[in-house]
Amino acid sequence: MIRVVIADDHHLVREGIRALLEKADDIEVVGEAADGEEAIAHVERLVPDVVVMDIAMLRLNGLQALERVRALGVATQVVMLSMYSDDAVVRQALQHGAKGYVLKGSVSEELLLAIRAASRGATYLSPTVSDTILGDVSGSPSGARAPSAVEQLTPREQEILQCITRGFTNGKIAEAMGISIKTVERHRTNLMAKLDAHNLVELIRVAVKQRLIRLEE
Repeated sequence: MIRVVIADDHHLVREGIRALLEKADDIEVVGEAADGEEAIAHVERLVPDVVVMDIAMLRLNGLQALERVRALGVATQVVMLSMYSDDAVVRQALQHGAKGYVLKGSVSEELLLAIRAASRGATYLSPTVSDTILGDVSGSPSGARAPSAVEQLTPREQEILQCITRGFTNGKIAEAMGISIKTVERHRTNLMAKLDAHNLVELIRVAVKQRLIRLEE
């Protein structure tokens, strides 16, 4: 039996994934997490075979939580869930140690395939994602390319960017992350520079266009 933890900050999404997985005879859902910190706690306590992890969550986003899982040294594998097929995001997830990348619009049999592959130590990518990665490789003989906006942002900057789009003030972001307001302001300045945005509206517009964030549903 493949023991799975579901990590997503939307309750209805978690319910949908659980309903799908519970139909499989070889998969058991042993826990649910609403954010990255809770996901890490479940991994430490339950040591599941696979974590199905949303890439955009508060407190710790999916990539940060993935790094923490790998640092624990456990055998738990991670399958990332995302709304976006941007090749830079996929590459970043794989570089962080993800064993799967499934688009949220494809949460069906694909997710079951990804979980089973990850439990064996194999890697599964949604077909759309695979085509994007292969297309990028075949179109670039030298393999060299300029880093995209996603790759220029640190995990902390990505997390703060998500908070900004949700209307969090600097003070609220600082309180939620346990950092100073000055540190938040410095991250905001870095975000503006990296994304070539001159104000908050431009920052959000660029972030949406580059698929760096997920707007609330």
